[in-house]
Amino acid sequence: MNSITRWSDIPEFADEAAEAKFWEDHELDARLMATSVHEADARESTTITLRFDPRMLSRIKRIARSRFLNYQSMMKQWLAERLEDEMRKL
Repeated sequence: MNSITRWSDIPEFADEAAEAKFWEDHELDARLMATSVHEADARESTTITLRFDPRMLSRIKRIARSRFLNYQSMMKQWLAERLEDEMRKL
């Protein structure tokens, strides 16, 4: 198994199959991962208010409970995933 010690050692991949093949023989060095962890600062988060139909919010909470998640965290995850999808389309 080849260990990746610099981010620049990771090539650009033509497709997901090429990426999967690369990661079969490579792994990220633990020190690289440790130095890459970003400590979130509370000031980096902004509080907003959203109004939901009570039935929709109830359904969201039910889904979150079934997944053992906090509903607000699950909604942030959904938004982040959708944002990534939209950014890929640009």
